[in-house]
Amino acid sequence: ERCRVGFRQVELKDGLIHVNGVPIYLKGVNRHDHDPDRGKAVTRESMLQDILLMKRFNFNAVRTSHYPNDPYWLDLCDEYGLYVFDEANIESHGVWDRLTKDPEWKLAFLERGIRMVERDKNHPSVIVWSLGNESGYGPNHDALADWIHQHDPTRLVHYHPAEDAPIVDMVSFMYPSISKLVEEAQKEDPRPIVMCEYAHSMGNSTGNLKEYWQVIEKYKRLQGGFIWDWVDQGLRRRTEDGVEWYAYGGDFGDEPNDGSFCINGLVFPDRTPQPAVWEHKKVVQPVRLEPVDLLKGRVRVTNRYHFSDLGGLRIFWELQEDGRIIQEGELERLSLAPGESQVLSVPFEQPSFTPGAEYWLMLRFVLAESTRWAEAGHVVAWEQFAIPFPVPERPLLRVAEMPALELSDEAGAFLVRGQGFALRLSKAEGRLSSWHYRGLELLRWGPRLNIWRAPIDNDIVPAREDKPAAYWRKAGYDRLAQWVEEVTSEQPLPQVVRLRVRARLQAPDREKGFRCTYLYTIYGSGDLLLDVELSPEGELPTLPRVGLQLELPPGLETLTWYGRGPHENYVDRKQGAAVGLYSGTVDEQYVPYVVPQENGNKEDVRWLTLTNSRGWGLLAVGMPLFGASAHHFTTEDLTVAQHTCDLVRRSGVVLNLDHRQMGLGNGSCGPGTLPEYLIQPEEMRFSVRLRPIGPGGPPASELWRLILERV
Repeated sequence: ERCRVGFRQVELKDGLIHVNGVPIYLKGVNRHDHDPDRGKAVTRESMLQDILLMKRFNFNAVRTSHYPNDPYWLDLCDEYGLYVFDEANIESHGVWDRLTKDPEWKLAFLERGIRMVERDKNHPSVIVWSLGNESGYGPNHDALADWIHQHDPTRLVHYHPAEDAPIVDMVSFMYPSISKLVEEAQKEDPRPIVMCEYAHSMGNSTGNLKEYWQVIEKYKRLQGGFIWDWVDQGLRRRTEDGVEWYAYGGDFGDEPNDGSFCINGLVFPDRTPQPAVWEHKKVVQPVRLEPVDLLKGRVRVTNRYHFSDLGGLRIFWELQEDGRIIQEGELERLSLAPGESQVLSVPFEQPSFTPGAEYWLMLRFVLAESTRWAEAGHVVAWEQFAIPFPVPERPLLRVAEMPALELSDEAGAFLVRGQGFALRLSKAEGRLSSWHYRGLELLRWGPRLNIWRAPIDNDIVPAREDKPAAYWRKAGYDRLAQWVEEVTSEQPLPQVVRLRVRARLQAPDREKGFRCTYLYTIYGSGDLLLDVELSPEGELPTLPRVGLQLELPPGLETLTWYGRGPHENYVDRKQGAAVGLYSGTVDEQYVPYVVPQENGNKEDVRWLTLTNSRGWGLLAVGMPLFGASAHHFTTEDLTVAQHTCDLVRRSGVVLNLDHRQMGLGNGSCGPGTLPEYLIQPEEMRFSVRLRPIGPGGPPASELWRLILERV
């Protein structure tokens, strides 16, 4: 018989966990055994897939929640390099501390912990023994901790509900708020703090990760933690028509059940990465980059590896103009030791400035050689900086140089005709009912003010009256109707028409709502400038979002945008999405969360287009920025669906242009959205610019830089 062994030293020193004499950060994740087709019978291939993904997304630790894993998993952790919190199969969540305080259960506690230690003691990846999960705290835990400390003094002991009891070698928390974490970090205790669970990743979630790690790196006692959790525990099913979907609690007639509360992973059941995992990769990346003098290309690099220098990474740089690469190159490798910093100079040349353009410096650190877990060229770390070049002001689009417009007051509508286009505004609905451009219909309806989002899991789970979606619905946000009070028109210049709509938005069964004014300014250039003023009436709760919604006809299937991407991102989860120029189909923007919900948003968008196969379509320009999403589903479709197979793809394109959308937070099991990412019900003003585009005309990349002359 044989086993592989390794050598390393684990110790508590100077109040911190040290491995081989070095204090470490735990950039960890909790992992359940799960296969979408085989349940708990996980294959070796699946385990290898897990560990490769964890390494590629900059995880360095795993907690075997909540039972010892297949020994092969520990073999992989030994071989590929992950720290392991090995957890005993002890959980009595339903009765909490009754068993640990009952002497008749002492032997059962000891047997489960001892078997784990004796089986796994030769795995060097195991640095901490965990006494189990959510079983209260009592004498039986003390007995197990005493046995482990006596029989294996080379490792540390963890257990969360023990809090600050002396039997544990670290203080552990589940889902502390940022403020709670800061408070605990400042207490006098010779032991480190590790969050065994944090950043609950249920559905569209994992907001606030940046803030967690800012605090972790600021306070000495904090050594990181483990995100909950790795994989959505859904079981693959197919409809009679062969459409694949994932089942969860209650889908098998099982009673009682916990619904979708097992759907809280960073990857889908089939191991497709979810957008949130890109955020983790960026926030904890092992290279820190900070500006020193961007005009001279000077950037400070800090090696955040614990043991490796940076010699194994190649460094590539790009100078971008509005997302387009105009210069690029490679820098010499750095032999920078762990913890050390160095200022490097990027040798870009000052370009000829395009008026109104943005210039970005992008740096990427990639593997120089292939490793066991990734191919050469794999991006380990990156950073993007806006360079403050003295760029000339954006050019002005002058009204005097535009063609004239024709305004008609027809029965029930105002009609505005211009060179190659015509748009109609319904007086009854207070919104556009059509917009023709050179024979192409650009619009089915819109824009209309939109407050509602299809609730994410953090908005509704668990089902309580204090959850955001509960008080949103109580305020009627999910059923706001627009009541038009007045529609007026004027034509101050031959080239300019103004249409003003005054309206109220409220639910039919509520007295409180919003007053809203839309000011449509149509220019002879074909531009439509929409200014929106919003004023809440009475006391209202925070808002899910504030923005505009439109529906475009079939065929406008190509979405191109200059903003954050390429994957979905939100105001409190956008560090892992670089500002750039991206393009894809509308279908590709949909993120198939197991329980359908708000998805696919892109933040910090400067402009976007939706075009058909010939390049004809609609341009939207932020003033200065907006959030955006485009789907073949309505907000209501996403709100009512319980599984992806419930959704029926619509032919039209629903476009959201958001002034603001509330952050994601971690509220399904942990702190809600941070205050700075909430939307208070207050007076707001925002604007967006729309314009038809097509072949032969100026491209969107030029049009967005033009400033419309206000009249």
